[in-house]
Amino acid sequence: MFNIRTDLALEAKEIYENDQKSTEIPGVKIENKDLENCKVTIVEVIDEQGSKIMNKGIGKYVTLESNLMKFDDDESREEMITYLKDELVEILGEDKTKKTLVIGLGNWNITSDALGPKSVSKTLVTRHIFKNYNKDYDDDFTEVSALSPGVMGITGLETSETVKSIVDMIKPDRVIAIDALASRKMERVNSTIQISTAGISPGGGVGNKRKALNKDYLGVDVIAIGVPTVVDAATLTSDVLDLAIDNLMSQSNEGENFYNMLKQLKEDEKYHLIKESLDPYDKNLIVTPKDIDETIENLSIIISEGLNRSLHPGRITN
Repeated sequence: MFNIRTDLALEAKEIYENDQKSTEIPGVKIENKDLENCKVTIVEVIDEQGSKIMNKGIGKYVTLESNLMKFDDDESREEMITYLKDELVEILGEDKTKKTLVIGLGNWNITSDALGPKSVSKTLVTRHIFKNYNKDYDDDFTEVSALSPGVMGITGLETSETVKSIVDMIKPDRVIAIDALASRKMERVNSTIQISTAGISPGGGVGNKRKALNKDYLGVDVIAIGVPTVVDAATLTSDVLDLAIDNLMSQSNEGENFYNMLKQLKEDEKYHLIKESLDPYDKNLIVTPKDIDETIENLSIIISEGLNRSLHPGRITN
């Protein structure tokens, strides 16, 4: 069977439903919310059975889908920031005494992987102020620190080890990790945000998974925020091939040799055809839109400001 790579729980759900012809997934709860310009899907993996089926850790996965993320204007950004802030507040709660460490995962030298570092650079940090004034509480702000630890190819250090060391030293109540993800559908690239309470594996979006950042490893709650910025080339090729085959089948008569050949190809030969086509290039080839520079800048504003407003209730906005 062709292995489709995706970091989105929503897409894992869709793949299961398509394969099993059922909307009931054992060990998984699904909730949908339709907002004015945003669709929210909550996939909650509640036990080990659901975790095995979905290939996702136990926890809640909140997915926001909106074309507003593709528009580089203040009105669209503001609306999307509000949607994100509302969902984050539901997950983070409103306890103003909690200390938060924000981690920007990814390689700042590769645009499609720079979402985490760029978002962290715009995050409002306050830990130094709390320490300087010996404060434990503030009506308008919470204690927030932030770091972009880089990737192993730059630092020579495992990201998880770096984060673990910082957590042990400053003892935050929770870690929020921001990272680029991979989708199986091109239309979800740069137009989807996933919030997860199950943690994250650094490098997952580009197929270089490292040790997971989760509560078991860090000892504190880990909330992951991610946007799919790339799609696997093999997955994209599979979808294009499916469309081509469906189009050819629609123009053929059922029962004809050509029709039967296409049907058989779709079921049995597609994987081998894709593998042979992509092998001369790179098995790990990924695709990202050509306007990724401007898009990542826009996405980093949405994520950082949504996070700032959810962590700092007194955040002043223009």
